[in-house]
Amino acid sequence: MRTDHVEYADFTGWVDPPADVRPPLVGDLACDVAVVGGGINGMSTALRLAERGQDVVLLEAEFCGHGSSSRNAGQLAGAPGGDLQLLNLLSRKRMPGMMRLAERAAHHVEDFIAKHDIDCDYEATGNAFAAVSRGQMGRVRRVAKIVTRAGGHVQVGTSEELGIPRGFVGGMREVVGGMMNPGKFTLGMRQVLLGTPARVFERTKVTDIRREDGGVVLTTPRGRLRADRVVLATNAFAGEWDITPKHLSVPIYVIEVETEPIDPRRLAALGWTSRMGLVTQHAIMENYRLTPRNTIVFGVRRLERGTRYPLPPRTPDPALVRELADAFATRFPSLADVAVERAWGGWIAITSSWLPLAGQLDDRIHYSIACNGHGLAQAPYVGTLIADAIVDGERHEDLQTLWQEKPKFPPPMMMGRLGLRMIWAVDRFNDRINGSRRNARRGAALASEPTASR
Repeated sequence: MRTDHVEYADFTGWVDPPADVRPPLVGDLACDVAVVGGGINGMSTALRLAERGQDVVLLEAEFCGHGSSSRNAGQLAGAPGGDLQLLNLLSRKRMPGMMRLAERAAHHVEDFIAKHDIDCDYEATGNAFAAVSRGQMGRVRRVAKIVTRAGGHVQVGTSEELGIPRGFVGGMREVVGGMMNPGKFTLGMRQVLLGTPARVFERTKVTDIRREDGGVVLTTPRGRLRADRVVLATNAFAGEWDITPKHLSVPIYVIEVETEPIDPRRLAALGWTSRMGLVTQHAIMENYRLTPRNTIVFGVRRLERGTRYPLPPRTPDPALVRELADAFATRFPSLADVAVERAWGGWIAITSSWLPLAGQLDDRIHYSIACNGHGLAQAPYVGTLIADAIVDGERHEDLQTLWQEKPKFPPPMMMGRLGLRMIWAVDRFNDRINGSRRNARRGAALASEPTASR
């Protein structure tokens, strides 16, 4: 697969930045509720608060949708994130609640798209946990049992039965959810928010958060905002302030790449009739999806940990782009001659439990963070639930599922650079073993054919 003329984007490959970026906060201001962070979590929180009559101000360091909200693969997931076998082992009693939250979150986003007529190319296809080997297919079956027992809705089948590319052994389809253009969705949500009474200040980085005289004061380069309550919705960037609890999450950089446009006849030959997004069952997944522009977006495969705050802006490592391209050629050998056209990346947050978190630092400061790669569905829903909890004084059962009564978190296991490298190495070892087995089976099949037929 060719990677010699890749465009490396410092934003996202899905859309261009908005042309109407709002001016920064200048001077002193006061409000009932301040929301820090203009991703789909923060925007949903502010939007719901404005709908419910609250005097709300949102502060965003760049522009709303600048972060991972618009940079992901666009898979609206209907299941919890992370390793579901591990989650079931460590948090089995919480699995039904997490499953319920995940499916309701996906439906919440679908309803939001329909209500506000957001043009984001949404297709309610579901998504597939796709197996690249017989071993991964065994994992798929075990995960399907866990999800079904927790009340989720899935289907297990071969690649032909699920309508996914023939290069995959089979998989599990999440019945709930689908595919979208996350850039269009995020900017569409931004326009909805800008049409409400909420006051939105972009290019406004919060440099300090302090409790003062019965309220909270947020300092920015050109002004200060005093609020009765604050919601921290900055996900991977939450560690920039002293007020953030230790070990709340780990910042991880992930990338996506996109092919050049592909002849529709070649795409049709793959057997990808369902158009579902695919997530492989490696310890660190690979994801693949079709787009309306006849390209394939794919990514992740390796997790790169941030080491210090503030997190730096960055573009993808060309070596990782080449590695992803090699993986693509393995999964789609008939498209091995296709070129990578662009690459982009973004910072996400991973928790030590691999569960999303929400809670309070005290009676005035709320936080919501770390959907662990499933934020496209869960972040807007959780943001809405936090807004309702602030107004009503009580928590919805789905918010209670992920609520942390005390902001204390254990150190993350295997999330250091060495640990992540070891997990990646195990995936590559298994890939080599599976590749050798496939080649052996092909060789045996050829050897058993009659000589005249060769």
